[in-house]
Amino acid sequence: MNRKRNLLVTVTAALLSALLVYGVYVLQLRQVQFQETVNIIVPQRFVASGERLSAEMLGNKQISRASYEPEMSTDAKELIGSEAIVPLGANEPVLTWKVGKFRLQPGRNQSTFQIPRDYVLSVSSGIRAGDKVIVYGSGAESESVRLFEDPITVASVKTSGNLEIDDMNDSNLKAMASSDQEGMYAARRDANGVIDAINLNLTEAQWLKLDALCKSGASKVVIAYSSESLDIAASKIGEEAVR
Repeated sequence: MNRKRNLLVTVTAALLSALLVYGVYVLQLRQVQFQETVNIIVPQRFVASGERLSAEMLGNKQISRASYEPEMSTDAKELIGSEAIVPLGANEPVLTWKVGKFRLQPGRNQSTFQIPRDYVLSVSSGIRAGDKVIVYGSGAESESVRLFEDPITVASVKTSGNLEIDDMNDSNLKAMASSDQEGMYAARRDANGVIDAINLNLTEAQWLKLDALCKSGASKVVIAYSSESLDIAASKIGEEAVR
């Protein structure tokens, strides 16, 4: 009887020891994983929405591997030339969905719509592709309203000949011929001229709302240059003054 009891005690002690050793091993493994670090890319200052990222704006930050997420950027070269889709805080991880190089493209749930001329009451002069605009509805028999809460991205602006308004120094057409997407984008951003037609990136719901308002002819839209674009320009002027 005593022999059986001693054997049971020995086996139980061995199992408890094995569990204790395994538990210590798991804790040590987690601690090692936590202590391992990853270099991620962070802005060195606040970056406004729509502002382009440059090398001097970016820095490195070490975080524990346990805190690392696949959406965090680790290569600054991949970010240079991209634009902030949303504001970026200083020293916060740059997530891939927060930046984009070619924002003239419609978003996942958007399409590019050319707004019919008879739908438009007025367009702010000087609007360029890539700018943010506010769209208002205006009618003689109805109260003026802001159609969409968020600013809308201008995909392109057209001349009366339905040609893209181009930058004469850095032609968008030349960039297209050489398959230079970054050159195409820069040319469209720097374009200027008399606007005859404007293309906006809208969701289906936004377009249907605008179309329903204007198709009877009783109301038209006013497309205004957004203060968000002004804030971006002001921040860039401030940077140049500091330099």
